[in-house]
Amino acid sequence: MKGVLLALAFLLELAMLAAAGWWGFTLDAGWPVRVLAGIGVPLLLAVVWGVFCSPRAGVALPVPAKAAVQAACFLVGGALLALAGRPGLGAVLVALFAVDKALLTVAYHDPV
Repeated sequence: MKGVLLALAFLLELAMLAAAGWWGFTLDAGWPVRVLAGIGVPLLLAVVWGVFCSPRAGVALPVPAKAAVQAACFLVGGALLALAGRPGLGAVLVALFAVDKALLTVAYHDPV
């Protein structure tokens, strides 16, 4: 079961990045701004995740701080989906992250 939860966590991380890209490419702006936002914001989120949240993160944070950064990244992803006109999908993304994180933490004492 842990493998399934970890796989879901990875898929949710990809969905978060896709949500940020979707928001950027749906902005009501010129194509250069849409391309910059559609590529730049997911890239920024990926860098933050890689530096602070990945299993091989460059900066080792205490567990509560790491959880806060992860939650903030997913809240940004959910908010960007809402801004792109998909508030329901944004809420589902955040809720699935919260449930998956809670199950991993409670059942396996894994603060991934």
